[in-house]
Formats: sequence, structure tokens, C-alpha cells
Amino acid sequence: MKRLIYLIFIICLLCGCQEGDIQMDMALNFRQKLLAGNGCSFVAEITADYGDMIYQFSMCCQGDRQGNLVFSVTEPESISGITGTITETGGHLTFDGTALSFATIADGQVTPVTAPWLFLKTLRSGYIVSYASVEDSTYLQIDDSYHDKALHLDIWLDGENVPVRGEILWEGRRILSIVVKDFLIL
Repeated sequence: MKRLIYLIFIICLLCGCQEGDIQMDMALNFRQKLLAGNGCSFVAEITADYGDMIYQFSMCCQGDRQGNLVFSVTEPESISGITGTITETGGHLTFDGTALSFATIADGQVTPVTAPWLFLKTLRSGYIVSYASVEDSTYLQIDDSYHDKALHLDIWLDGENVPVRGEILWEGRRILSIVVKDFLIL
């Protein structure tokens, strides 16, 4: 009887590992497609949580093969039309009489407008810490770097293996949320 229970336990463990392997394979397959493509495009609905203040805005984004990002703010109307580029080395904003003024978050590492670039950078090259199947989606925990003060991203891929949501955490607290729509690898 003990052998039968032990055997059932081993089979359950192996089945669980296989499910985890499927989730990791899905994440790595998505990363491979993203890196092999000519870039991507998506709409990002961003929520920035400063603790005492919350800001929300939407952007149309397009990333190139190197992971650089071009964006255009679409909502709210008061800042619509602001465009910019973000690269590994910096960024550039273009506006006509309107300016975005967000304080930095996470010890000066990010501003809300850089959230889509950070999301894309982490999908392309971040360290996958853990993964799981949650309902019909794949849930990934990814660090943006190997540094001690890494930002942690929780990212959800839908059943079609396309990113649909992300949260950026600093020291265990969610500072930025992203709802991703119309994600397309070019």
C-alpha cells in the first residue's frame, strides 16, 4: 500500500512538472517570436500609483527589433498627441504646448511614460523567476535585470500566448499597471 501511495505521489509530481514545463515553453516561444520579428505594436493603458496620487493614461506603442519604443499618448484628451521615443540610453518627448510631468518612481529608475518600454524590454530579455498556469493564461514573474535592486514584473499571456497585462513592482509594491491591447508582432 505504501508503494502505491508513493507511486501516485511521484506521478502527481511529474505531471505538475510537465505543466510547468509547458508554461515555460510558452513563455520562451513567445520571447523567441518577439526577438525574431521586426518589432511589435500595441496599445498600453497605464495606471501609475504614487501612493497618494494615481494617474491614468493610454498610449499607442511601437517597438523595433532592438527594443526601442516610439509612442503617442491617446488619452486623456488633455495630453493626447504627445509623442516620444525611449531607448536603453534615454528618451525624447515631442509636444505642442503640453507637457508630461511625472515624478520618478523606484529610486529614480522609471517614470510612468517609460512603463511600456520597460514592459517590452523585460519580455525580450528579463530573467524569468517563475511561471504558472492561471485559468486560461500563463502568469510570469520576471525581473528586469540581475541586479539586487531589480524591478519585478508580473506579466500575463492569454491563451493565444499574447501579453495582455502587466504589473511593475518595486520592493513588493505595485507602482505601475499596464493593460495591453492589440499586441502584434511585426
